[in-house]
Amino acid sequence: MPPRPARKAINAYHHGDLRDALVQAALQEVELGGPEAINISALAKKLGVSQPAPYKHFADRETLLVAVTAEAFRQFSAMLRASIVKPSKRSKLSRFAELTLDFGLRRNGIYRLMFASRAKACAQKGSELHNAALDTFGLLLEALEAPAVGLLRERQALKIWASLHGVVMLAEQGLLTGQVAHISREELVEDIVKESKLALSVAIKAADAARA
Repeated sequence: MPPRPARKAINAYHHGDLRDALVQAALQEVELGGPEAINISALAKKLGVSQPAPYKHFADRETLLVAVTAEAFRQFSAMLRASIVKPSKRSKLSRFAELTLDFGLRRNGIYRLMFASRAKACAQKGSELHNAALDTFGLLLEALEAPAVGLLRERQALKIWASLHGVVMLAEQGLLTGQVAHISREELVEDIVKESKLALSVAIKAADAARA
């Protein structure tokens, strides 16, 4: 009988496989400890590769951080897309907002990497990270379920992002109890949704009237 081909070692990677393995492993570290948890040497050890190996794919820690952030946005967008496309009695924006709140609180390390680190702010236009973040923003525009009138949708979407981000960050820090107003964070998010949709509807009607 011919000899059996040697089995590939669990931590052995073909060219190109290691890049994705590093990104996925880094995401796991970020979920547990936030952006600060990413360490290339520790990742190399975890994946069973030599210390120089990761640098064939990422020039430094910041380059890896950018790739991980882009992947986080892609995964987040996939979750949002699945939520808003399925039939539901609730508005797309309500589902978008609820999922964002849940994601921000349950996976806060990744959320902070996406929305509270310098990685996205430093992303160049047209880059992998820039495009991934734009796709997420595009889903928010879709969730508004409103016609494009000038930049009214975009402006309202930015206001919603800012509001949702504030709720997530305050709640994660235990600084948003809602006791004074007798409101839960979920109810607060739903108020943001309703007021945002109303404000956008009023703005669009005013713009249409001005053009008439």
